[in-house]
Amino acid sequence: MRKRVLSGMQPSGLLHLGNLLGALDNWNLLQKDYDCFFFVADWHALSTNYADTSRIKEFSREMVIDWLASGIDPQRSTVFVQSHIPYHAVLHLLLSMIVPVPWLERNPTYKEKQEQLAERDLTTYGFLGYPVLQAADILLYKPDLVPVGKDQLPHLELTRELARRFNSMYGPVFPEPQEHLTQFPKVLGTDGRKMSKSYGNTINLSDAEPIVRQKLKTMITDPARVKRTDPGNPDVCPVYDFHKIFSSTEVKERVNRECRTAEIGCIDCKKLVADTMVQRLTPIWERRATLKAHPDQVEEVVREGSKRAASVSGQTLEEAKAAMKI
Repeated sequence: MRKRVLSGMQPSGLLHLGNLLGALDNWNLLQKDYDCFFFVADWHALSTNYADTSRIKEFSREMVIDWLASGIDPQRSTVFVQSHIPYHAVLHLLLSMIVPVPWLERNPTYKEKQEQLAERDLTTYGFLGYPVLQAADILLYKPDLVPVGKDQLPHLELTRELARRFNSMYGPVFPEPQEHLTQFPKVLGTDGRKMSKSYGNTINLSDAEPIVRQKLKTMITDPARVKRTDPGNPDVCPVYDFHKIFSSTEVKERVNRECRTAEIGCIDCKKLVADTMVQRLTPIWERRATLKAHPDQVEEVVREGSKRAASVSGQTLEEAKAAMKI
């Protein structure tokens, strides 16, 4: 049997290039060799967006469309929505009874997110306890591997600690999932900061070509290059970071050389990277259009994925309840 992989995303906004390059490209590779479970973590989206839930369903639907358009194959991977599987909530409740509060308070992202989203009240039980729900999401499927970046390792370690605590108290039910470390490229947004929905600096997978080109036109460049005749420094230019990701070696070398001598201006430089970016995104746009025209197909993927996810997670929950004698 193939080893199992589990991963998910929060539908807190539309997916963007950072999600494609940092996660979806990796998922596409994993599904060739592993039994993959990919889920829309819509309950997790409530942890920071509980005050406005009006678009979570929409973002969930668009997320599945983006996954399928980007190459996630429902014949090889199980695609489902978290809230369609009530077993996640039940195991979350059971684990919440045994997790020490200090384990949650030491979570490094607990304080970080409160600072990043200072305009929202994140002093809620749900936000403090979201790592427990995350642990339930993982442990229900007994995955061998969970794709994470280094910054997410503390979350996975908490999941393992909870598995060990449960197993020591009630008997062996949960194997400890291991990390599958991934090198996420740092994808900058149009303002030069990390591309993020919360910053409003994204190039979305659902953006039409004219919107992508317009966003690139307004993207900041080398701040020291004020006039067209000023030489630039690609090493500090966010646009050149896109060239590193999308452009051919020939184009990268040309831009690197001609920017430093002011032979090429920022407008022409942006057009070159826009052309290659559009070339990469066009197949995704075409598949998106087909999926949008046939929403029943998307619903069928989620429905069938949820059936399989429910079968696997339901069996695990029964094992946990039997171990607890409830």
